[in-house]
This record gives sequence, C-alpha cells and structure tokens, in this order.
Amino acid sequence: MIAGIVSANLEPIIRISVLDSRGQTHERDAILDTGFNGWLCLPAEFIAMLGLNWQRVGTAILADGSQTVFDVYEGTVLWDNQPLTVPVDEAASKPLVGMSLMRGYELQLTVVEDGMLALTKASSEKTHP
Repeated sequence: MIAGIVSANLEPIIRISVLDSRGQTHERDAILDTGFNGWLCLPAEFIAMLGLNWQRVGTAILADGSQTVFDVYEGTVLWDNQPLTVPVDEAASKPLVGMSLMRGYELQLTVVEDGMLALTKASSEKTHP
C-alpha cells in the first residue's frame, strides 16, 4: 500500500522516491493527477539533479485545449517498494504522478484537509505491463 494525505489545498499528495544516475534515492512530495494519463512529471531542475537520460520529445494536449511540447527522460521510481523504470515528462510544475503509474491500483481518498489517501493493488488487475 502507498499512503499519503490530502493537503490544505485539497491536493492528493504522496511521497515518491526517485533514483538518480548513481542509484541514490531522492524523495519529493508529488500530486496524484487523475487528469494526467502519463507516468511521472518532474521539474527540469530535479531531472537535471538526478542526471536522468533524455529519451525523446513528447507532446500533450492540456486541459485548456492547447498543445505543448516537452522532453521525456527515463527514470526509476520506487513504486510500492519496487523499482520501476518509467518515462518522466519534464514540466514547470510540482511533481505529478499520472494514471499510468497508478494503473492497477485502487485509490481511496477522504477529501478534507489532512484527509486519508491510500493506493492499494487491485486484486484482479495487472499493475504494470
């Protein structure tokens, strides 16, 4: 199970652990973003500090209908205490966990300040391809 809280701004927050290019772990708070169908989104400064390898250029359509272009890196996150290599999108935002990373998990929230957040593996769903 992955536990977190709901912030004062009603954002669902979990602590993520990302490995740098030397295998050292770095932790950050990340927002669970159910409107983001990608894996993980990190700011450029954090990606540079981690020394992640650039993979490609990505494109996305934002909620306002505009299109954006961004760099995509390869990173390793400890997800439910297991290392998982995922695409990491670069964006000028707080770290975001997308629906692809949460695939196969059940999300439970108590949407009040300091409310409970729990991500648990769904028993009948394959978690990651």
